[in-house]
Amino acid sequence: MNKALLATGLAALLLSACNQEDVSNQPQQKEQAAKKEIANTVSEKVQKEIVENSRFDIYKTVKLTADLSHLNSDQKKMIGLLIDASEIMDTLFWKQAYGEKSAFLNNISDPKARKFADINYGPWDRLDGDKPFIKGMEKKPLGANFYPEDMTKEELANSKLNDEKGLYSIIKRNADGGLYAVPYHQEYKTELTKAAELLKQASKLAVDKGFANYLNLRAEALTNDDFQPSDLAWMDMKNNPIDVVIGPIETYEDLLLGYRTAYESYVLIKDMQWSEKLAKFATFLPALQAGLPVENKYKQEKPGTDSDLNAYDVVYYAGHSNAGSKTIAINLPNDEQVQLEKGTRRLQLKNAMKAKFDHILLPIAGELIAPDQRQFITFDAFFANTMFHEVAHGLGIKNTINGNGTVRNSLKETASPLEEGKADILGLYMVSKLYESGDISEGKLMDNYVTFLAGIFRSVRFGASSAHGKANMVRFNFFKELGAFSRSEETGLYRVNFDEMTIAMNELSKLILTIQGNGDYQSAVNLLETKGKISDQLAKDLSRLEQAKIPVDIIFEQGKKELGIAKH
Repeated sequence: MNKALLATGLAALLLSACNQEDVSNQPQQKEQAAKKEIANTVSEKVQKEIVENSRFDIYKTVKLTADLSHLNSDQKKMIGLLIDASEIMDTLFWKQAYGEKSAFLNNISDPKARKFADINYGPWDRLDGDKPFIKGMEKKPLGANFYPEDMTKEELANSKLNDEKGLYSIIKRNADGGLYAVPYHQEYKTELTKAAELLKQASKLAVDKGFANYLNLRAEALTNDDFQPSDLAWMDMKNNPIDVVIGPIETYEDLLLGYRTAYESYVLIKDMQWSEKLAKFATFLPALQAGLPVENKYKQEKPGTDSDLNAYDVVYYAGHSNAGSKTIAINLPNDEQVQLEKGTRRLQLKNAMKAKFDHILLPIAGELIAPDQRQFITFDAFFANTMFHEVAHGLGIKNTINGNGTVRNSLKETASPLEEGKADILGLYMVSKLYESGDISEGKLMDNYVTFLAGIFRSVRFGASSAHGKANMVRFNFFKELGAFSRSEETGLYRVNFDEMTIAMNELSKLILTIQGNGDYQSAVNLLETKGKISDQLAKDLSRLEQAKIPVDIIFEQGKKELGIAKH
């Protein structure tokens, strides 16, 4: 039985349970029972339908730890509470991405397949274009579980719902087949109430008053879906040694329209020494915005001046942040109004970044980069490229120049890959300008260029279903056409061409900023369709990495046990 057939049965079961006006407990209970029945039916099939798969070993397991010796007993207890709240976000993301977790995983008898399903939050390989690795399962719905599986973009656009583009609601069908929206805080009330209580408990243990205030505001936001006050409070925090990013945040999981956010969490320990070194770079944003290689109308907005840069050790990932490829840097909040008023915070996840550099980037360079240029592959360059990628999210503009609303809404499902592409290329642009001005004096710009090229090979392996993967494919093909790098036919190794790399960087920056500023959806689609593909030659080169058994990404042994925190 495939998921499409099961979904049809589920839809029929739900017709009698829901209507647009009545979203009381009784219909929700019927719906949950129906979903559980469907999940169990799927699970019975799973045991016999595992696809032979060589990709079950593409992740390197890394123990996620940090030095907690400078924290007191209350702070360590607080970290435990934040991990507990994060585990609830993990449960909610399972529901958004696939459905019931336990009924699905418990019936997969093959241990490698079960672990792979857990990593991917369902039966689809996130780093291989969301291909199913369980027989009988159809393609992953583009809208995940945010929308009815049979709903089209046009149907939603014509439905005249007040919350059509809502960040914090799911779309369902009523008894008449029409669409209606249910806010997250109603749909997931039981789980969110518990998570909010855990954050409130953690706030009582916080040493930093600003962090305590943020935790309380975030707890309220989880139960009413009004996240702006807590986003503003989060921006005002400067000295808290512990941090948590928690809630429905990114829209990457909504591949249908890019509207709905997914639950996730990071629990973080601040590296005070590294953060102090990074602090000065945020002050360069206004000057760098003014110098962008694009017409003035595409850089008329001024980035907030409260933006800051900090380095952290991450001690727990949950939900969307833990699905498939692991994030190594964060740029938040996403709220355009908060960004313009306060800027953003850029969090560099140093321990996770170092794990990827050691276990993935260096081995890739050994396979694909010309020997005389491998000297330019450095962790400092990798850290800087990643850091300035996050800083660059604050450059450009958030609202279209022609009155068509925000860039995010205008570009729909193309917004995320375009934004990631912008951040990558403008991050490199920023590094080059700071070397030029003398504000970066350690290392060489060539370090950043060659490390950047090796980084493309790393991220392209994330596949077409990832916003970051699409962005990398576009950049690789654009750079190739402009001669930013060359490939030896004899050795199959790549090398950076410095001058051409600089030209390509400026040209791609101009193209993406223009598409965003115009809110030009069709041009965004065309760019991704024409440039966002892996050529046969690149596919062959990437297969060499598989043959060398270089991991595609990392997964974690993580939690209270790994941190040495006693259960409370």
